[in-house]
Amino acid sequence: DKPAPIPEKPKEWTPRSAPEFVRDVMGSSAGAGSGEFHVYRHLRRREYQRQEFMDCLSDKQRLDEEFQRKLRENQIQAEERTAKRRLKRLKKKDRKKMKKASGKAGSTSAEPGQEAEASAGDSEEEDSD
Repeated sequence: DKPAPIPEKPKEWTPRSAPEFVRDVMGSSAGAGSGEFHVYRHLRRREYQRQEFMDCLSDKQRLDEEFQRKLRENQIQAEERTAKRRLKRLKKKDRKKMKKASGKAGSTSAEPGQEAEASAGDSEEEDSD
């Protein structure tokens, strides 16, 4: 009975943070060298990746908020249904008590043997609740 290993959740991917200083500063002289295009392309790709990551985060937050809202709504509806059913059960129980009380008051003229059988049947119904 060896415990099963539970793997840890993999870390979420995050884009590389922006550097605190930029080494390859483009000069102010006219024209660009042949390597500048590739530097620009990498910067652009990294920026698009960062924006896409931020969009995914905002979508994830929105979906999570919707889910939490839906959970709260479902919980409120469940509590309302429970309260309604509880009230129905209590009403049924009260009606049963009233019927039993009125039955005892009206059955004083009945034979004693019949009353014992009726009360035994009532107690069985109450035990089933």
